Amino acid sequence: MNVLVVNAGSSSLKLRLLGPDDAVLAAVDLGARVGRPDPDEVRTTLGDLTRLGTLRAVGHRIVHGGTAFVDPVVVTDRVTRELTALTALAPLHQPAALAALAQVRAAVPDVVQVACFDTAFHARMPPAATTYAVPAHWRDHLGVRRYGFHGLSHAYAARRAVALTGGRRVVTAHLGSGASLAAVCDGVGIDTTMGFTPLEGLVMSTRSGTVDPGLLLWLQTSVGMSADDLTDALFHRSGLFALAGTADMRTVVDRAAAGEPDGSLALAVYLHRLRAQIAAMAAALGGLDTLVFTGGVGERSPVVRAGAVAGLGFLGVAVDPARNEAHTGPDSDVTAAGSSVRTLIVEAREDLEIARGVRACLATGQR
Repeated sequence: MNVLVVNAGSSSLKLRLLGPDDAVLAAVDLGARVGRPDPDEVRTTLGDLTRLGTLRAVGHRIVHGGTAFVDPVVVTDRVTRELTALTALAPLHQPAALAALAQVRAAVPDVVQVACFDTAFHARMPPAATTYAVPAHWRDHLGVRRYGFHGLSHAYAARRAVALTGGRRVVTAHLGSGASLAAVCDGVGIDTTMGFTPLEGLVMSTRSGTVDPGLLLWLQTSVGMSADDLTDALFHRSGLFALAGTADMRTVVDRAAAGEPDGSLALAVYLHRLRAQIAAMAAALGGLDTLVFTGGVGERSPVVRAGAVAGLGFLGVAVDPARNEAHTGPDSDVTAAGSSVRTLIVEAREDLEIARGVRACLATGQR
């Protein structure tokens, strides 16, 4: 069947029409320059896409599925209400996805819509990895736990890595504007770096990654910062932007190469956290067979890849400098000769993972 994949960002809507063999029949990005696309634009575009072939289903990337949605699900009014209730857990991402869902459902009301979740891949992590050491009331009644994100990307990258290497124990590094790692064994997520929100873990473009919660309490009680002030600072004014004055990794790398102190510090902090967390993911797996880089930074920055593995020789990880520099995509093996761990660069293909989820969901008889 043809599947339309819908990936909504805060200011753009990416549409990918995939054929039965997963070939991309059409790719359209709406609203990136002028803000969120209006319903008329979506309706017109969908009309154009449906003329390319019978549209049997639409798959939507939804960031947060909570604990209720751990597999792709056919969208109904009840499902929509439950997803709306989760908005407070992902206020920067859920509204855009739900808006796109509403627009597409209105434009093609007779086509089945399936929600696929970024949190679902991590939903089966063991309790030791999902549980915070906080009061029981928070955990049992407020839903406080580690959810993890970027699951669609991690799931595809891990599956692709197994196909290429056969290794059971895989660490996937999704490095882009947002960044996270996942530890995957036999296709099942064991641990990840993001937690209750997409703020925990690695340093990102504008997000801080993990900071001492005591610091946040101090900023509130001693400095007088409000929750809104902290949210804005940690999500939008931290990370590479706070350290180097730019959220663009390419600029950071160039400034570091030129010896600029801010760029050098930003890159060093980024790589320090990245190396440490890759090692932590390997520890959760009891060893490592394959390390995978994916996402915009992971695929395009040989400096970041080389810097990340520079301190991981004790795990058996090393990249071949020439292969690392020469990568042009989509997928490459950049393992150094003699390394016991394979290192891959895999193109991020959330669209394929969503289409796979849609077909699996409908194969179970859901309508």
